[in-house]
Amino acid sequence: MSFPLLTATAALPAIGAIVTAAVPAAQRTVAKWVALFFSLGTLVMAGVVFARFEPGGDRYQLTESRAWIADFGVRYELGVDGIGVALIGLTALLIPFVIAAGWHDADPLETKSSRWRPTQGFFALILMVEAMVVLSFLATDVFLFYILFEAMLIPMYFLIGGFGDRAHTGSDENAAKQRSYAAVKFLLYNLAGGLIMLAAVIGLYVVAGTFSLSEIVEARANGTLEMATSTERWLFLGFFFAFAIKAPLWPLHTWLPNAMGEATAPVAVLITAIVDKVGTFAMLRFCLGLFPEASKWATPVVIALALVSIVYGALLAVGQRDIKRLIAYASISHFGFIILGIFAMTSQGQSGATLYMVNHGISTAALLLVAGFLITRRGSRLIADYGGVQKVAPVLAGTFLIGGLATLSLPGLAPFVSEFLVLVGTFSAYPVAGIIATSGIVLAAIYVLVLYQRTMTGPVNEAVRTMPDLKARELVVAVPLIALLLFLGVFPKPLTEVVNPAVEHTMSDVQKKDPQPEVEAAK
Repeated sequence: MSFPLLTATAALPAIGAIVTAAVPAAQRTVAKWVALFFSLGTLVMAGVVFARFEPGGDRYQLTESRAWIADFGVRYELGVDGIGVALIGLTALLIPFVIAAGWHDADPLETKSSRWRPTQGFFALILMVEAMVVLSFLATDVFLFYILFEAMLIPMYFLIGGFGDRAHTGSDENAAKQRSYAAVKFLLYNLAGGLIMLAAVIGLYVVAGTFSLSEIVEARANGTLEMATSTERWLFLGFFFAFAIKAPLWPLHTWLPNAMGEATAPVAVLITAIVDKVGTFAMLRFCLGLFPEASKWATPVVIALALVSIVYGALLAVGQRDIKRLIAYASISHFGFIILGIFAMTSQGQSGATLYMVNHGISTAALLLVAGFLITRRGSRLIADYGGVQKVAPVLAGTFLIGGLATLSLPGLAPFVSEFLVLVGTFSAYPVAGIIATSGIVLAAIYVLVLYQRTMTGPVNEAVRTMPDLKARELVVAVPLIALLLFLGVFPKPLTEVVNPAVEHTMSDVQKKDPQPEVEAAK
């Protein structure tokens, strides 16, 4: 039996979570280093998966399949395609930075009389989320994916509600209520989507007789499995509803600003840069793969909702007074671009959407983590409480600026490539939608530059006059992310080579071809 590389990659952070949680209560620093060690080990394993993946090979590679719940036809099936390997790499890359950035986030909760171990719990929960997210990108059994899709909500609930942001303008009691509200809202929204998805998963099994994604797709392709039009559409809606909440797509997005605002900056990165990508990834793998005709049927409505997300999220970001809520609404706008690229159903659009998932994760992590360093120093999330930071902490201001410029997709930084591909792919199929989507670029420039101007430039606010610049640990977090944004901005080939063949498979599933440009005949 060959070595189960995919299982090992997902199991390593889960083992790390158990080991971290088991560290003695007094050994808080040891627990942090143990968590960081296992996250770096997972990054190495993800690198091995990336190295062994052959872009021109089979659609799903390094596959594993074992009987699990035989009486119900559920199998433990794993496989990785180009889209999955890119997102596994993103997840494994960001978690060490999340751990390093959140090094002291649980420290204020530690007391001599405390019977629970906040530090061990905080880092163990982060590793458990990583394990579930990685496994969800690998699962090719629909029921297995559903279990992971729901299970990751539990550690996220505790990370938001139990380890929330302490930089709050109100009383401690009010802050605790806000954290609790955000955590419950996050859980209820996603559980509601998951319950509807469960009904669709059961319906799919009744129709197809299997939970195996590859078997269902193959049966649909060769005509041995036919679904009634109404059945396929209802099943599609059940899956899409859950993924749209996770994504988050307007009008199912309202949990995100609360969750990101009340979470610590590293946990906010975990939410929007990692966990939410499961929703857009699942749209590509499951909605388009399992229900191609229903996906084409729903395309006009989904594109309209994506456009609303782009404009609405950007407009609300412009008017925000809270730094983290501004980044949250900006992320809603960016997810609109990702979903727009997916449902434009062109190779450029879907390649751009996949790259956008990766690049948005890196750029948002860079901006949010530096913003977290800023908020920790000042003790406030309000933009009005800052001013002139670049004069007292120029390195912090510089890294914040680069993260912001990446968020607005400045040419030369990684998100520009993906956003350009999404717009090109959308315009070639839906010109009006492409034109409307470009308004998001203009609005992004407004909210990013206004944020920078009000926090970093102008007269020095008295409260930030003694603010220290980035320290060594914080530079270790910020500098590699910025370097990666620059590298992928000028040389995205390592990602496009892996992603493009997987996009071709998805285009084949929905039987779509790129629109051919109209060329007038020479007179």
